[in-house]
Amino acid sequence: MICQSLPDGIVILDFGGQYCHLIARRVREYNVYSEILPNEASIEDINSLNKIMKIKGIILSGSPASVNSDSALKIDTRILEKNLPILGLCYGHQLLANIYGGKVQSGALREYGQKTAYIDEKVGLLEGLNDVEKIWMSHGDTVYSIPESLKAIAHTDTTPVAAFIHKEKPIYGIQWHPEVNHTENGALMLRNFVFNICKCKANWKPIDNVKEAIEKIKNQVGNGKAIIALSGGVDSSVAAALAGIALGNKISMIHVDHGLMRFNESEQVKRAMNEIEFKINVIDARKRFLEKLKGIVDPEEKRKKIGEEFIRVFEEEAKKFGAEYLIQGTIYPDRIESGITQNADTIKTHHNVGGLPTKIEFKGIVEPLRDLYKDEVRELGLKLGLPKDLVQRQPFPGPGLAVRIIGEVTEDKLTTLQKADAIVSEVIEKSKITEIPWQYFAVLTNTLTTGVKGDERAYGWTIAVRIVESVDAMTANFMKIPWELIEEISTKITNSIPQITRVVYDVTNKPPSTIEWE
Repeated sequence: MICQSLPDGIVILDFGGQYCHLIARRVREYNVYSEILPNEASIEDINSLNKIMKIKGIILSGSPASVNSDSALKIDTRILEKNLPILGLCYGHQLLANIYGGKVQSGALREYGQKTAYIDEKVGLLEGLNDVEKIWMSHGDTVYSIPESLKAIAHTDTTPVAAFIHKEKPIYGIQWHPEVNHTENGALMLRNFVFNICKCKANWKPIDNVKEAIEKIKNQVGNGKAIIALSGGVDSSVAAALAGIALGNKISMIHVDHGLMRFNESEQVKRAMNEIEFKINVIDARKRFLEKLKGIVDPEEKRKKIGEEFIRVFEEEAKKFGAEYLIQGTIYPDRIESGITQNADTIKTHHNVGGLPTKIEFKGIVEPLRDLYKDEVRELGLKLGLPKDLVQRQPFPGPGLAVRIIGEVTEDKLTTLQKADAIVSEVIEKSKITEIPWQYFAVLTNTLTTGVKGDERAYGWTIAVRIVESVDAMTANFMKIPWELIEEISTKITNSIPQITRVVYDVTNKPPSTIEWE
């Protein structure tokens, strides 16, 4: 850390919520230090952080759990006696209400997405807000009533106690998520807590991530050799650049062409890597991956089959090079959606996290980007001097088009989807929309529909077009692009691909959906 003395900091207790690290990141954006501890951390565990920061407050994260279940996640209640400001978000809000004797029950409706909150008292956390606020909800349980020691300061149409304050202590609870961008004044709420309530000073700055990541790679690999899984996407390219600096000739860069890439993707990867003088070994593994996917329709099984086969290819290449370590471009959203924290639900298994087989021949897996978000990885790539067009590439899932084909993956389906996906990319990238979306792609659904082509009945596949805007992939909104562009995409796909008779546009945000369909 670059600071003259210990920085002010916020402790975040992780109950397994999908946005836990997003809370930590938001705090750090204010130049205030943050540390995440598991929810069961003791008062002694928390106090030990005073060695690295001045603890000014505590935030309790959300969770997929219920406070009323037999296995409800708890906290060391001695924390409540420290007289430190405490903020409970979603599950944290419900837990605090429950501890103080409030009534928490399953709601009549589970709430996901943007809702309207009515601010009853603009105090503390809610100071400076409007009477009516757009907020982001993601919960099943609801706080229906609270004891005399607490006071309700906001409500929604379905949640009578959407926010509360303790009458004597600096303890707050809110049912919504101020850390996500979809809560319009979420940043103001968090700033109120961090600066006005916790009295933090903005006296922390992150260390040079480039130097830190390089040192971590050097320390983990030591005198050994490593191979890196280089897909050619943003994450793997940045990880490769770091590994190249850290290890020099002790690293071999491997690109596996598994046949599930976008149209001409492997050729583009080779050209891009040559331009920045990365020497890569391209492994043609198309037949073996398709063979492994025969008859597989479940998306989680697809991811695990692909993850295992990737490892087997890397193990073979590592033996040739004499490498003991595998370096991957895993980033934080990959890990959190794969349920890597103790209490988190698995949203979808990422091939390079939850999709890894239990038995691998590597001495260790090195993930220098494991705690970063996509936009932070992009910034790191620019610091490393990588080309901007490479750093700004849209994300692409490691399992490739296998998770954009609903049902069994076949060579015919792959060819069809590659053509449709290429049309989506071409139209978007040639358009004059003011901002290129976070992601834009085609999905080959498992739905056959009737159409008319050349005055004759046709019966073919349905393509879904997915275009979203996002900052970090933890949340996303479908993009309201001009209808003319959607029409152009649809017309080109149906005119040029005989197997496609229908094109639909996906208008679902994340949550409740994920960005990818599988």
